[in-house]
Amino acid sequence: MTPMPFIAFFLGLIVVPIALGLAKRFGIYAVVEEREAQVFTVFGKVLGVLDEPGLNFPMTQLGMRAFLVPFFGKRYRVSTAWKQHYYRKLMVNSEEGTPMGVGIWYEMKVSDPVSYLFVNANPEGSLSANVASSTISTLSNLEMEKMLESRHSLSRTVRAAVSPLSEKWGYRLGSVYIRKVAFTDRSMVDNITEKVVKRLVQVTSAMRQDGENRVGLIQSETAKKVSQKLAEASASRPAVVGETLNQIRQTDPEILDAVLEVMETEKLLSSPAKVEVVPRDSSILIQTSGG
Repeated sequence: MTPMPFIAFFLGLIVVPIALGLAKRFGIYAVVEEREAQVFTVFGKVLGVLDEPGLNFPMTQLGMRAFLVPFFGKRYRVSTAWKQHYYRKLMVNSEEGTPMGVGIWYEMKVSDPVSYLFVNANPEGSLSANVASSTISTLSNLEMEKMLESRHSLSRTVRAAVSPLSEKWGYRLGSVYIRKVAFTDRSMVDNITEKVVKRLVQVTSAMRQDGENRVGLIQSETAKKVSQKLAEASASRPAVVGETLNQIRQTDPEILDAVLEVMETEKLLSSPAKVEVVPRDSSILIQTSGG
């Protein structure tokens, strides 16, 4: 068995990476990552931009001058992914002169790599400063109520003010949202808290009183209806009893006589009259007065 295949294999492990590295170094090919753009310049001028992810051949897309990039030019890698920033405690004054702290969140991405690289020396810092200044100018001297309740519309106003410059610097501005508007003066916070607590107590008391009034009204109406029904029942009771007694008399008069006798006895027992019970067969002398 000859050692040639093993030698060729080990040479391939060494030669192939070196050859690929040299080809990449001299611009034969370029690998563009996801959410990345590569800007090629020659003699200080922009030759072109590769922004398609994957394996690219600059010569086929940028021309033969791409060979000059390794010797007389430069390749810039620019991330085109979305980035988020949050500004805390931007100080503004309301129309009433109240100092307020504002927090604003925004997102942006590089949409024009050439403008991003060569229009502004610090585009990200400039964009951040522009967002802050636009927020302050938009919210300053607004009524406190509007500042607290209209954050969505104010966020859109800030975005509209910042977008033209951000596009000029190669950025595309995404969502802009004023997340927080807060008081910075502690004594004012305490005063407002006290007022809110008092107002809550008043509202709670008013709600409780309104509930009690409603309950009282319902009870009164219910009692009125119950009284009416009882009166109707009391008025119809003699007719019902009389009708029932008539039915009893028609079907069984003895039961009616027994019922009337019991009722009479109960009436007599409940009256203050004095009742004396005399045996049936005893002889007594009855003395009547006034005779």
